[in-house]
Amino acid sequence: MVKIVAKKELNPTVTLLTVDAPRIARKAQAGQFIIFRLDEQGERIPLTIADYDREQGTVSIIFQKVGLSTQLLGALEIGDTILDFVGPLGVPTELPQGARRICVIGGGVGCAIAFPQAMALHAKGVQVDVIAGFRSKDIVILEEEFNAVSDRFFLMTDDGSYGEKGLVTNKLQELMDGGSRYDAVIAIGPIPMMKFVCKTTEPYQVPTIVSLNPLMIDGTGMCGCCRVTVGGKVRFACVDGPDFDGHQVDFDELMSRNAVYREQEAEQKERHTCRLEQLGKALIQ
Repeated sequence: MVKIVAKKELNPTVTLLTVDAPRIARKAQAGQFIIFRLDEQGERIPLTIADYDREQGTVSIIFQKVGLSTQLLGALEIGDTILDFVGPLGVPTELPQGARRICVIGGGVGCAIAFPQAMALHAKGVQVDVIAGFRSKDIVILEEEFNAVSDRFFLMTDDGSYGEKGLVTNKLQELMDGGSRYDAVIAIGPIPMMKFVCKTTEPYQVPTIVSLNPLMIDGTGMCGCCRVTVGGKVRFACVDGPDFDGHQVDFDELMSRNAVYREQEAEQKERHTCRLEQLGKALIQ
């Protein structure tokens, strides 16, 4: 059981929580994640470690309130507790040996996962360029934080309401065409975004690391839900990742697997009212 020691609303749907978890903070590294469970009836939800403080013994997570569990998590306040908070899980990010210049790219809520990468690289003295992309100004997160840990920070919005108008791949292409030579690119966000970042870097032969978020349950590789195909071989994101060589990932298969129940989910949402969800919403209110 861990206690919440800080809370910050980053935008109307995205929340940052900091919890007292000294054993996890002692070992956590960029790229790793935790799995939380609110109570004995709760589901297991994986979330990337957004930050950690070894001296204070705290760990921070950033999440979007999209389902019952994350809505209930977002309703908790400082002093409340979370029953299970397990980690650090997964393999820390591994960069090419001797890498001195890295471009970190985040898309939407994926910026919450990109931030610890940029922060860790900056602390090691690596030159860091960050490209953060959002649909519009009202959902921008971590702007000040990225500015503090990057040598150059580029903020993109699809509609041009803030920063530069365009996609993260537009800016990446512009930078590389302009002479920026990266030892590696780290891309974290929606699957299509990561796929096209990889297509952008491939002609330049720039190693590209992506963080995958397939369905995940146990976090130990036993259930097989998080399997992905990388380099023609089956890998499990929870124990072999979540970071992989983006040029080897079968993104089309990953998108297909993630969407396999989309029609049924839409139908259930339209026709069915979950009593458990009703209870959860009542508790939140």
